[in-house]
Amino acid sequence: MIFHCAVLDDYQDAALTHADWSPLADRVEVRTLREHHTDQDRLAAELADCEIVVAMRERTPFDAGLLRRLPRLRLLVTTGRRNPSIDVDAAAAQGVTVCGTASSPTPPVELTWALLLGLARHLTTENRALREGGPWQSTVGQDLAGRTLGLLGLGRIGSRVARVATAFGMDVLAWSPHLTAERAAEGGAELAPGKEDLLRRSDFVSLHLVLSDRTRGLLGEPELRAMRPHAHLINTSRAGLVDRSALLRALREGWIAGAGLDVFDTEPLPADDPLRSLPNVLATPHLGYVTEGNYRTFYGEVVEDIAAYLDGDPVRVLSPGQGV
Repeated sequence: MIFHCAVLDDYQDAALTHADWSPLADRVEVRTLREHHTDQDRLAAELADCEIVVAMRERTPFDAGLLRRLPRLRLLVTTGRRNPSIDVDAAAAQGVTVCGTASSPTPPVELTWALLLGLARHLTTENRALREGGPWQSTVGQDLAGRTLGLLGLGRIGSRVARVATAFGMDVLAWSPHLTAERAAEGGAELAPGKEDLLRRSDFVSLHLVLSDRTRGLLGEPELRAMRPHAHLINTSRAGLVDRSALLRALREGWIAGAGLDVFDTEPLPADDPLRSLPNVLATPHLGYVTEGNYRTFYGEVVEDIAAYLDGDPVRVLSPGQGV
């Protein structure tokens, strides 16, 4: 039997070039979809013949309704170790195995610093002026040495961001709901007494928390107003951590100096979204995990997951209870 496999949201046409798919050649027919489907009817029709589907992170939600429309589906592989956009419980009830892959924490760390440095030194403004014959030097950059970086979250990614901050000579504050002073110190940071204290004291604030019912909307109007007017907010984690309407007001009215954003409530970001044009926003199209090394890990382990499933011994299986 030849199984049909669709790889979703392969924007860069990278899936087949970043892994060796030959171990599946005589058992699986693979096709990639570069276009993102927001219409569930169209997506269900596209996947109707598939026993195997590969999802890229959380780009395409698989809720119970969509899963019911895919009766042939037997294996759903997500890149990354968890995916709240997949209803794992509904998949299990339908007899669909859900597997994941490893994911490196270093690419989002590096992008966090790219955004932070870009904002601090006005790189987009100065680069545009240089390319277009504009003024030679029109901005004054912010120093990092001696400034304070506030980290909301000090896990696998946040702790690495903290180490880079130390190399720049920055002071690091950290806070999350369950963070202790001992764990903060181990991560190279000082524990802030509370979220508001961190926001008031920081020159740069970076988010590194998992989105959950408890953290959704963690930063709203009161929190953004508590930040310093010269401070910048960096979010390479999840858009839902910040109240969108409050963030837009903060940026338009100058509660904060600017924001570096890699994640958005709607992705791809609509062409007319104000975050595309606000002058104090440095934004990238959710590139935090998009590196050659991470893609080799993602797709290499996707191949392993599919082969193991076909051999009757699935690996890296996501258990029920890890769903939406």
